[in-house]
Amino acid sequence: MSLPRFLALPLAAFFMVLSLCANQARAQAYEAKLPAELATAADLCALVPCQEVFPGATSFSSRKGQPPYVEAYGAADPQSPASKKLLGYVMLSTDITDTPAYSGKPVVTLIGMDIQGRYVGVKVLKHSEPILLLGIPEKALIDFNNQYLGKSVKDQIEVGPSRPDENVLGLDAISGATVTVIAQNQVMQLSGSAVARQVGIIEPTQRAPARYAESKRAYSWADLVQLGAVKQLKVMPKQVGLDGSDPFIELWFGDLNHPDLSMSLLGKQGSENLRSRLNQGDHAFFVIRTAGQESFKGSGFVRGGIYDRVQVKQGAESFTFRDLDYLNLYGLEAAGAPSSTESGIFIIRAGSFSAAYPWKLAFLGNRVDRATGHRSFANFEAKYWLADELLEGGRPVVLEPDAPWVRIWKTRALEIGLFAFLLLAVSVVYALRERLTRLSTHKNKWPVNGFKYSAWALSIVFVGFGVMAQPSITQVLTWFHALLFQWTWSLFLSDPFIFLFWIFIIVTVFLFGRGLFCGWMCPFGSLSEAIFKVGRVLGLKRWQKPVPQALHDKLKWLKYAIFFGLLSVSMFSMGLAEVLSEVEPFKTTFLVGVMNRSWPYGLFVAVLLGLSLFIERPYCKYICPLGAALAMPSTFRWFGLRRKQDCNSCKACAVGCGAQAIDANGRIDHRECLHCLDCMVLYTDQKGCPPLAKERKRRESDGLLITPIGRDGYFIPIDAVPAISARAAQGPDPRMPTAPAVPRYAAGHRGLGWLLAELRDHIWPWSRDGWKNQRALQVAGFSLAIAVSVAWLLTASGRLSESAIIGWWFGWSVYEVLIRMRGKRYVKDGPWWQARYREANWMDMLSYVGFKNLLIGATLFLALKALGLLS
Repeated sequence: MSLPRFLALPLAAFFMVLSLCANQARAQAYEAKLPAELATAADLCALVPCQEVFPGATSFSSRKGQPPYVEAYGAADPQSPASKKLLGYVMLSTDITDTPAYSGKPVVTLIGMDIQGRYVGVKVLKHSEPILLLGIPEKALIDFNNQYLGKSVKDQIEVGPSRPDENVLGLDAISGATVTVIAQNQVMQLSGSAVARQVGIIEPTQRAPARYAESKRAYSWADLVQLGAVKQLKVMPKQVGLDGSDPFIELWFGDLNHPDLSMSLLGKQGSENLRSRLNQGDHAFFVIRTAGQESFKGSGFVRGGIYDRVQVKQGAESFTFRDLDYLNLYGLEAAGAPSSTESGIFIIRAGSFSAAYPWKLAFLGNRVDRATGHRSFANFEAKYWLADELLEGGRPVVLEPDAPWVRIWKTRALEIGLFAFLLLAVSVVYALRERLTRLSTHKNKWPVNGFKYSAWALSIVFVGFGVMAQPSITQVLTWFHALLFQWTWSLFLSDPFIFLFWIFIIVTVFLFGRGLFCGWMCPFGSLSEAIFKVGRVLGLKRWQKPVPQALHDKLKWLKYAIFFGLLSVSMFSMGLAEVLSEVEPFKTTFLVGVMNRSWPYGLFVAVLLGLSLFIERPYCKYICPLGAALAMPSTFRWFGLRRKQDCNSCKACAVGCGAQAIDANGRIDHRECLHCLDCMVLYTDQKGCPPLAKERKRRESDGLLITPIGRDGYFIPIDAVPAISARAAQGPDPRMPTAPAVPRYAAGHRGLGWLLAELRDHIWPWSRDGWKNQRALQVAGFSLAIAVSVAWLLTASGRLSESAIIGWWFGWSVYEVLIRMRGKRYVKDGPWWQARYREANWMDMLSYVGFKNLLIGATLFLALKALGLLS
């Protein structure tokens, strides 16, 4: 089937965008190939352009310090050719922090800083942000980084407006890439401050020394674990890009300065021996390896060097260890202590460290990118803080700096509050929609439209262009991957408006279907609908024709194909999926702006909005993958729009339905319905609804009472007058999306047996009827079920990757759709606790099986992870 012209043009413009940008994208820093030895080479500046981030420097040292940095030198003094003037320092961000950006991978950044601590140069070597490949020009990130030039590492820098009264310097964000720039700001400040503290630009923090509370008690290992006096740091192979189910390394560590802990762990003689070797202000702790083959001491250690695998962090300071800071540990005396394959005692020799305050043990290593083989810095940490009862007066009060996402919520509290109020108000108004529709008529819809048009205006102006909270299919893909692989709350909380919007969307989709978001609150959908209404006012109504119903019924499946295509691509390449998601015009319209993008993007948006003058919401109905993603769970919404029996023979609502979501039998397809509520207005309109108008005229001519209209959409009955016409009574029931169905287990009394039978029905797709008619398919299904079960067991044992089990689970879901359509062709309608069943069409069954198996699969994934069987 060929696409009609009104869809062919925007899609052609979309693919033109991809072709025009492909070559340029490949030449930039997106997924740039970095030298394999970048993380380990002593001569960093032989591999990366240090000169670009430190103009004026003529030479650079090899890597030094921990975390590593490079010294930048000026030209030698002619009078003393051997001398070099120290100008500052160059650092590679991934040597210091692996803070992930929106893609889940760090932005590899080269940073130059002078000897006063001022940033003098910033260069992005590699990033994995697809939005900076096509969605936003990469120059936007360069411009963002250039804002640091001249600012000091001592400054308090935040993304957002400056606050002079709080000594906060603000940075202009990148529209549509909030999470990326927040992560980049954290990278800049962590990298700069880490090196600045090492070289003395920033003075170390002074903390009161610990005062220990002694009880002379001998603790067992179990007691120490319960008390939090010993802590575990475990790294799994998947965290470093390797295969396997056994730990990559498992460490236990704890304080040895506290007399009770030292006596319990080392015994009396060992404790006294350690104390005799500590100087005033020194602090000792132990580390043992109980699992894994990786060494925490490092295989490359040489006398006079440093232990490059272990680091202690307290506040913003990092402490590293030389050979003189290490003592042998030959075993632990605490009862029940585990055996170890490597052990040692490290001594912190810094007056700024205090055991009374929280600190972290960091294991430093490399993470391997499976796709490219590239190694990058990885930092794994575990927090340690002595319990209250071990310190005189208990733990001191510690004011931890707010996380970046917390600062965002605080600084935009007013806007966030207004946005949350808007979402709540729209939800309440829509929940009371029947009161509004009863106050409206087909000639006066303002009781409904007043609220709906206000929601559109606020959605376009405040939500779309104001706080730029346009939801996107990329967020669906990101959330899906995060749920299965690595959920990070801070990643999603960094954009409070999108976070709140998705709570609203998830709740309302399951209560009412996609229509409340898509029809009332989606900024682009609201803009498209508003343009259609403006076109009517401008006199274009004669050309505003609906798409022929037969063509509409075919085109509406296009958005589902786009959604499933993006979802499938994302399982292999999230970056490519985000590139292809440019089929959404949202970034160009609201996040970046038409004027900030190349002309094909603007043309794509202009064509879509131009079509909206003549076709009601063409993008929403036929292209939007986000709408398709939300349409599937809409199959199981709890509350639908009302229908009456006569709707099966009356076409009044269908003729006026802009979404073309009402079929020939008067049934509403809630996957397509955009909740304009015009049909609900007619439902109780005594003059607009043909069955009610006919009944009203009969009662008026017979002199009968005109009673109020009941919830069933009819006048409260008078015995002398039948409520339903004979023709309508013989037709299908339009109150159900499809014909009613009664499963065998649901025919009897409801109780515990019924619940168990329903649970079995969800899990067991086979049936007697299917066995009689499709025996070969049923047998094949048993084999597939066994194979999938084995696949889950292999995944639990670490012999099969998450991607493989997703592939198996997808195959099983496809089979389940086929087998249920041949034997159990029904789904539940409305709230899950009700026993309303109906016949399933293919989309019903696909939605049911897909959503059910997604929940089951996610539950199994989370359970396996909770049991430590998946990393």
